[in-house]
Amino acid sequence: MLSDLQLDNYANDGFLTIPDFKHANDIARLRERAMQLVDQFDPGQSRSIFTTQNQETATDAYFLGSDNTMRCFFEEEAFGPDGQLRQSKALSINKIGHAMHDLDPVFGEFSRGAALDAVARGIGLAEPLIWQSMYIFKQPGIGGEVRWHQDATFFDTDPVSVTTFWFALEDATVDNGCLWVQPGGHRGPMRERFLRNGDDIRMEKLDTTPWPGDSVAVPVEAKAGTLVIFHGLLPHYSAPNRSPVSRHAYTLHVTDGRTTYSPQNWIQRDSSFPVRGFMP
Repeated sequence: MLSDLQLDNYANDGFLTIPDFKHANDIARLRERAMQLVDQFDPGQSRSIFTTQNQETATDAYFLGSDNTMRCFFEEEAFGPDGQLRQSKALSINKIGHAMHDLDPVFGEFSRGAALDAVARGIGLAEPLIWQSMYIFKQPGIGGEVRWHQDATFFDTDPVSVTTFWFALEDATVDNGCLWVQPGGHRGPMRERFLRNGDDIRMEKLDTTPWPGDSVAVPVEAKAGTLVIFHGLLPHYSAPNRSPVSRHAYTLHVTDGRTTYSPQNWIQRDSSFPVRGFMP
């Protein structure tokens, strides 16, 4: 599935883009299903906002309870001073998370298959396991910033194995908040670890290495249908979306079953809801 050049690029840079990985029909079905879930969501259930600015204080019971179900989260700027939505609900949701791949047939079909399994094994995940799925809207005008971070912070394994599969559902550009990465940054240390013990969470500082500056950050612009794969230690971020165009994306976080998955990671599974890989 992957060429030697692609594998070399992934090893050197910590990320790889594969254009035209998903067909337009598959994307259309996923987007339609996401909008159905948003339409069914009652804002009265929760006004939980997703933000990466202060993960410890922003994490609430609604978020922690989304580990093995499907819940909607609002953009930081969704509400006005009067507490009301500034615009329609459909244009106010930041994301849906975090177990659609196992709980919804449309998301499950998109998230699995021989092609994805081959890519995962090609980059060294001998026993790929999907722990988390997120549908990210990056709404026009109010799409929030996602600060510099490493995904290994939230899916700690020994050794590090978490890998992100990021699907562009719309064209992602510098204007509408595409990903930015530090090529080769995956060879650096893990800076933080997000720990959960019951309903108690904390961010543990592991290393004082500063986050990359603009001089080394590279935009990852991607046409709809592109799959971007990146190493769990690769520093990455996305800027706010102030453009009139949304930037829908879908992500999966995957670890290798040969590694030891931390019992303090925020998502856990047991035999009643086992974690599974890419094959249906």
